[in-house]
Amino acid sequence: MRYFSNKRASSASYYDILMAKRAPHIIVAVTNDLATDQRVDRTCRALVEAGWEVLLVGRRLPHSPDLAPRSYDTRRMRLLFRRSALFYAEYNIRLFLLLLVSCADAFFSNDTDTLAACILASRLRRKALVFDAHELFPDVPELQGRPRVQAVWRWVERHSLPHVKVAFTVCQSVADEYRRRYGIAMTVVRNVPDRPPLAPRKRPVPDPSHPAPRTLLYQGAVNLGRGIRELVDVLGLLPECRLVVAGDGDVLAQESRRAAALPWHDRVEFLGRVQPDRLRDLTATADLGLCLLEDLGLNYRYSLPNRIADFANAGVPVLATDFPEIRRTLEEYRTGTLAEPLPCEKEGKAYEQYISRLAETIRETLRYWDTLPPDECRRRFERAGEELNWQHEKHFLLNAFRALPTP
Repeated sequence: MRYFSNKRASSASYYDILMAKRAPHIIVAVTNDLATDQRVDRTCRALVEAGWEVLLVGRRLPHSPDLAPRSYDTRRMRLLFRRSALFYAEYNIRLFLLLLVSCADAFFSNDTDTLAACILASRLRRKALVFDAHELFPDVPELQGRPRVQAVWRWVERHSLPHVKVAFTVCQSVADEYRRRYGIAMTVVRNVPDRPPLAPRKRPVPDPSHPAPRTLLYQGAVNLGRGIRELVDVLGLLPECRLVVAGDGDVLAQESRRAAALPWHDRVEFLGRVQPDRLRDLTATADLGLCLLEDLGLNYRYSLPNRIADFANAGVPVLATDFPEIRRTLEEYRTGTLAEPLPCEKEGKAYEQYISRLAETIRETLRYWDTLPPDECRRRFERAGEELNWQHEKHFLLNAFRALPTP
């Protein structure tokens, strides 16, 4: 493999290496199976276009699909453990050994769970370290109520991030929080689609005499606090709608079993993991995109989910939770409606009242977009598409890489 050659760079910067006709090498690390991580794939392709040779390292699960050919190298490690502290320990040990013998010029850690191996190897090998925080990892919902585990990840960040040469994250709120915690400056590179903006589809005028089901689409991780239960329940009050859930996650099996027992189960469809090309086509068929979150800590509160941009580029309005980054984006581009956060309690009178309010909000949102003049609708989505795309965002990433020192 090209990364294990003994040829060394004789210059001190990225552009000097290019001038010497020797492409700089970088190893990019993630803990997923590489199949559907579009942000990391976009990042790797952008680096290849800029002259880097890239090796992307992840893991292979029993049911991981084969990867289509890419413009960069990939390696998926088969691990003995699939979850818990043993998984993270095994992954980081294996990754550290790989980095230790490689001849890469820089290491690229995606999220805190790859940081331990990358920082240790970069210090021992005196290599530049790049970090991309896709989220506030110690504050993810799965770690709420687990202070010891959170303390471990914060310890890793506290002892690693001051040594990072270049750092990125997905939105300004997360960048501000990392600056407050560790004094690190992060470049914001939003998680947006990499294909050119799509022209909004023409929506047929609803025919009251022949009503067709309105498609509500959730796409993304089917995890705690993402509103899957609420979206299934609200269909009981929306006989004119159907729900499509595209994604995999920790609560998929539980929520699909629960939905199957409800009287309106025939209007709920769980697709599981959907490949990116098929997902883009699916997104364009929706009447309303959904991005509802529970306030399960700073990670959710400060998030800017990539589906906000996915829906905008497909010309599909979105109903999204009124959190700071989401509000900032929807108020700027006017491509969706804000809703209250999901309730903490999932039963009782307060929950029933929330479901009633959500049903009315969905009806009002559909009605608003049905009656919005087509020219105004087109202007909004075209403006959003001009900026919420990877061709626009990748320049922020590449500008930071231009100053990256290499051996």
